[in-house]
Amino acid sequence: MSEHRIEVSINGRNHKAIVEGRKSLCDFLRTDAGCTGVHVGCEHGVCGACTVIVDGAAVRSCLMLAVQADGCSVTTVEGLAAPDGTLHRVQQAMREEHGLQCGFCTPGVVMTLAALTEGTDRPDAEALLAAMSGHICRCTGYQGIRRAALRLAGEAAGDAA
Repeated sequence: MSEHRIEVSINGRNHKAIVEGRKSLCDFLRTDAGCTGVHVGCEHGVCGACTVIVDGAAVRSCLMLAVQADGCSVTTVEGLAAPDGTLHRVQQAMREEHGLQCGFCTPGVVMTLAALTEGTDRPDAEALLAAMSGHICRCTGYQGIRRAALRLAGEAAGDAA
C-alpha cells in the first residue's frame, strides 16, 4: 500500500494529510476532512451526488483520487454559504423553488450549478438544464430543480428578464 502526503485547500482552509494512493477524493473529504455534505452514491460517476468544485470545475469526487487533489482548491457544499450564514445564490434558488426533498442528491446538484454560475450574473439556461442530466434524483421529479436553474438564469416566473 502506498501512502502520499497531500495538502489541499478545502473551503478555504488548508488540510495536510497522509493518504493511501487508492483513496478517493470523496472518501478523503468525508472521513478525513469531515465534509459529510459530499454524498457517496453510485461510486461510478453516474449519480452526481459526490460532485464538488476542484479549481473552479465541477468534478465527481468518487472518480478522482485524493492524491490528484494535492495542491488544489476544493469547495464542497459546506463552503458555499457566506460565513454569516447567508445562502449562496444557488442554495437560495433551490430553497425558493423547492428543489429538494430527501436531500441526498442536493449537494451535488448545488455544486454543479454553482460551478456553472460562478462569475456570471446571467448563466445560460440551456447549459444549466443540460448539466442536470448528470444527476439522478429519485424524489423530486426534477421540476423544482429545473425551476431553480431557470431562476438562476433569470427566466423564472416573476423575475425581470
